[in-house]
Amino acid sequence: LLKTYVSHGLEHWGSDSRGVENTRRFLLEWLSFTHRYIPVGLLEVVPQKMSWRPPAYLARNQLDALMASEAASDWVKISEMLLGPAPAGFTFAPKHKSNAYTVSADVMQQMAAAVASEVQQQTAGDDEQENG
Repeated sequence: LLKTYVSHGLEHWGSDSRGVENTRRFLLEWLSFTHRYIPVGLLEVVPQKMSWRPPAYLARNQLDALMASEAASDWVKISEMLLGPAPAGFTFAPKHKSNAYTVSADVMQQMAAAVASEVQQQTAGDDEQENG
């Protein structure tokens, strides 16, 4: 989907440096709205509702983690995968705050602790299976 979006952008604005940067800017604005990406297979209930917060999950790979990231620097990395390196000194700040809720630092720590304990339990269970 992202490759198609970039292809259409380059077709519309051209593949010169100005066209690439226009495509990059529009791609980054779009990614600012789609950063709540969660693979359908990981959703607990399908179809999800727009008002629901995305559930915490462990990304399957680095691309999943980048797509779900709330950091604009990660979106720039995605654009670099598709359009080549960004110009020196390039920064991106989304025009709109598409995230309708905020997560406090306390909640983030609790979520990280829960994930860490779950991983630890899975690792302990794997060790028991191998030794038992």
